[in-house]
Amino acid sequence: MAIIGRLLRNRRAAPEDLAWCRPNLAAGDVFEVTSTDFEHEAALDVRHAMKRVGGQDLSPALAWSGVPADTAQLLLVVEDQDAPFGGPFVHALALLDPKINELPSGALASGSTIDGVEVLRSSWGRGYLGPGPVPGHGPHRYVFQVFALTEPVTIPGGGGAPESAKPRAVLAAARAHARGRIDGFYERP
Repeated sequence: MAIIGRLLRNRRAAPEDLAWCRPNLAAGDVFEVTSTDFEHEAALDVRHAMKRVGGQDLSPALAWSGVPADTAQLLLVVEDQDAPFGGPFVHALALLDPKINELPSGALASGSTIDGVEVLRSSWGRGYLGPGPVPGHGPHRYVFQVFALTEPVTIPGGGGAPESAKPRAVLAAARAHARGRIDGFYERP
């Protein structure tokens, strides 16, 4: 399988395709996002990786501060910037009550019952799906983004409720006025 990774080594999603760079989410105000499980631009522990690669699919703990007081809703997006597809792979998507300023490890599981946390569909299923890059493809950047939205997400044109919508529909419908992020890396040799 490492041969496939080496063959795809130069095929990666473009950084400008991240949710972070979408015009409707690229707000001017930036706030801080931190984690007790990893430092910004450091390696993610294997427990946060996919089960099929030896991990636990355990979303890392996250915290943020400096969210504007007039925020209607928070949108949390976890993307693999280096996925060898046409765009970033969405590893988690969730809508959060703006009163929440932290999530414990595992809070983004598909069956999460934390008040104020609505776990949505990712690119593959519902809930957090940990890193599992192709062996030999090199390090992948996992971008944990929190967007402060000006109004709750509604899917236009009969697109359904956010909980049943595809990630691209949720990202297109959201409007942010502030944002924050923390990046981690994971690699399979």
